[in-house]
Amino acid sequence: MNKTKEIWMTGFALFSLFFGAGNLILPPSLGVKSGVDWWIVVFGFVLTAVTIPILAIFAHARLQGTLYDFGKKVSPIFSTVFCILIYAIAVAIPAPRTAAVTHEMTIQPFFDSAPIITSIVYFVLAFIFAVNRSKIISLIGKFLTPIIGIILLAIILLAAYSTEAISTASTFKTSFVNGVLEGYQTFDAIGGVVVGAVIIISLNLRGHNSFEAKKEIITKSGLIAGTGLLIIYGGLIFSGASLADSFNKNQTRIDILSGLSTLTLGDFGTSFLSVLVAVACFTTAVGIVTGTSDYIKGIFNNSQKAYIITAAISSVLGIIIGSYNVGFIIDVAVPALMFLYPITIVLILLNVVPEKFSSPLVFKAVVFITFIFSIPDFLGFIIAPENLIGIKNLIPFANYSLGWVLPSLFTFFLSNLRPIKNLF
Repeated sequence: MNKTKEIWMTGFALFSLFFGAGNLILPPSLGVKSGVDWWIVVFGFVLTAVTIPILAIFAHARLQGTLYDFGKKVSPIFSTVFCILIYAIAVAIPAPRTAAVTHEMTIQPFFDSAPIITSIVYFVLAFIFAVNRSKIISLIGKFLTPIIGIILLAIILLAAYSTEAISTASTFKTSFVNGVLEGYQTFDAIGGVVVGAVIIISLNLRGHNSFEAKKEIITKSGLIAGTGLLIIYGGLIFSGASLADSFNKNQTRIDILSGLSTLTLGDFGTSFLSVLVAVACFTTAVGIVTGTSDYIKGIFNNSQKAYIITAAISSVLGIIIGSYNVGFIIDVAVPALMFLYPITIVLILLNVVPEKFSSPLVFKAVVFITFIFSIPDFLGFIIAPENLIGIKNLIPFANYSLGWVLPSLFTFFLSNLRPIKNLF
């Protein structure tokens, strides 16, 4: 296979891996709430849902290792704990969320059945597919993602065509920050550090042994995937803003996505999209269960028993958490994301900057400070906000749940004083 074809194929594969159907419910809701400020929200959302994840792919192009390699400069123990937390979060939140999205978009509109029934059937099937490592899922994904992409582009174009001007006022106090924090909910930064390793393994299996050749393929394919995500996410936010007058600001994310497709494609289009989203959600869930089980299997000397037990535990968690509504799962996810996402972001950035600026000392200092200054942001979502007013007023941007940003940046420059001076 020639290099150009390999780059495009890898780019589409990356886009498919990032393009979890559960993420589709986030941008339209942002658009409806942002109104005339939709373009500001796009900048914030794209920063955490596209730019950072693609930088994670660039980091993988440089490291060409595993998820463990992202944090090993801090310490082996830290990196192991980081890996475990990443996979634990994956099976506890985004995987169950796919079941909840499937129930609310595909089952609930047509059948009066309990969410727990959908969740049980969903994750029993996910367990069966994960244990049998069926190729059906990957084959479905290859054809499914382009179809969903075409439907979404149709929604975006029809929404743009039917709107003369956006006039709805924004309900956000800080549109950019709301976009940034909602981008956390895509889990794409976490996805970036996970799926990049999958791409490395895939290229190795296809006989690409040259470090530089793999670096070029991964970097260019990352740009292709990022461009696709930018178009879809940005377009859906714009579509939500364009048709904002048709929605109540208090409607759920699911209702807004469904309503958007009905307004542009009609009832048949909405039903068709719902079914496709359900299947795409299922492929995402199987991928998460399989990936997590593979990691635990590796820890226990490639034990198949460890793989099956992990898949079973992941599926049981999926059944329990997936029986709740999507809004609840998203709300529960926020504290965990406020804690883990900043650390993930700084690890991605530190693995992208030149080696002379990313020594083990820099890694240790920046990650430690990020952890410390993320604590108020984390606590802000589990205790009464008024209890944190004093400390949040002392930390720049802490009132916007971004208190870690400036301290981490300052620590990075402070720990690099000597190499920076050597440049001049």
